[in-house]
Amino acid sequence: MALITQEQMSAFTRKIVKADPAFSLIIKASPLCTIGRKRNTRSHYETLVSSIISQQLSTKAADSITRRLREQAAGKIDPDSISLMSPEQLRGCGLSNAKVRAIRELTTAISSKTINFHRFPYLSNEEISQELTALWGIGRWTVEMFLMFHLGRLDVWPVGDLGVRRGWEKLHKLDAQIEPEQLDLKGSQFEGFQSVVAWYCWRALEGENSTW
Repeated sequence: MALITQEQMSAFTRKIVKADPAFSLIIKASPLCTIGRKRNTRSHYETLVSSIISQQLSTKAADSITRRLREQAAGKIDPDSISLMSPEQLRGCGLSNAKVRAIRELTTAISSKTINFHRFPYLSNEEISQELTALWGIGRWTVEMFLMFHLGRLDVWPVGDLGVRRGWEKLHKLDAQIEPEQLDLKGSQFEGFQSVVAWYCWRALEGENSTW
């Protein structure tokens, strides 16, 4: 997949502001969205394993577990290495029983070719989501983050993400919380670059103390 250029991303930001001027200040105060603009060095498999590990953990704790897992897997987190590890070895890295099960099911699905990552460039977001969420321990949020930040898909609208909703509320100066169903309807005006809009919603929260 071709990377998104700076010119293309700038064009998306202009479309966002034209559709919804509430984004004008945060876009001016922020760097260009990074989604789809750089190659990932990690494999699809390692990214999903890292996502499973990170669920409900601090970044520091997740990094520590990932480091131990990589050491136990002879330096490489891939299906071949992980399939050789017993549940006890995985738990010894700091993984909960639920995460051990999720990683083993993902590994089995890859090894058996139930899931074939080579097909992903030709599948829609929804098709990829259906394949991955069929696995135990992988939910829609995990898939949406995988689509956006690993595959660089620009047309993901993660309305279930609390940060996106809080950012939207802040940008639009809403007194009441917006529900996922309500925000889902708002996304239709941004079709084709919804991931970029979500990214700037997150930026709005990061800039909580800024003057923009």
